[in-house]
This record gives sequence, structure tokens and C-alpha cells, in this order.
Amino acid sequence: MTTKEPAPDSESDSGRPLPRTFDQRLTELITTLYPDKRKRPGYARLAKEISESTGGAISGTYLWELATGRKRNVTLEQLDVLAEFFGVPPAYFLDDGVVERVNAQLALAIALRDTRVRNLALRTEGLSPATLDALLTMVNEARKAQNLSPVEDEAPHPPTTDH
Repeated sequence: MTTKEPAPDSESDSGRPLPRTFDQRLTELITTLYPDKRKRPGYARLAKEISESTGGAISGTYLWELATGRKRNVTLEQLDVLAEFFGVPPAYFLDDGVVERVNAQLALAIALRDTRVRNLALRTEGLSPATLDALLTMVNEARKAQNLSPVEDEAPHPPTTDH
């Protein structure tokens, strides 16, 4: 269970997350795909984009009801259509473990939207492990200086011995 979701009543007796987090997950996907609120389409336009892109039918009203939590009874067909449109597995809407993995990938995609981040990453190609570790230390210190939260590594790095 993630710490963002309410604890005791967020799971059924079988241990599966209840669909009430569906609206939060759908809203996060919409926000990720359309980060600029001024350019974000309304639910009717978004439903049209989803239908045109996937061939699946979903109405703007129904999409709004799902995203606001007013409806929780999504069909498997609609779940597949939404998953296809947003490029996530259908289990994203139901499984906390899948959400964590996909959200980590989405965070990377969001970071790579910034040309400076991409350029920085591309310039590290070919640098030694020791140099990469030094750069990571510098970035972590810069984050601290700007009072930004630390970024957790996806996998531990082996200690380096070359300088």
C-alpha cells in the first residue's frame, strides 16, 4: 500500500485496492499528459481524442464522472481503452505495485521533457563511473541548496575504484 492513499479502508478483504483510487490515478495520467492546465482539453475533447486514438467509445460525461470519482463502475473494455490511450497497462488503475513502477517511468518522461535535462543526460555518455558519481553528488547538493526533496536512486550503484 502506498503512503499517498488512505490506509484502513482502501483495500478490500481480498487485499486488492478498491476502485475508489481510480479517479486519482486517471487524473494523474491526464495531468501528466497535459501538464499545462491552460492547454489541457476538457473532458469532451479528451474523450474525442481517446476515441479517435483507440477506436474505443467513451463519452466526455462518463470520463468526467470517472475522473471526479462520481462513477466507479468502469467496464473492462473502457479500462483497456483508457490504458491504451495513456500508454499504461490496465493494471495501473487497480494495482499499487504497477502504479509505483509506471509513476517512476512517468517521472523520468516528465523530466526528459526539459531540453536542459536531456542535454545534461546526453553529455554524461562515456564518462567514467567515478565521474558520474561525482556529478550525482553535485546534483544532490544543488537540490539540497534549493530545498528540493532528494531523489531516490532506482538501483544502488556499485562502489567505484577508478579516478
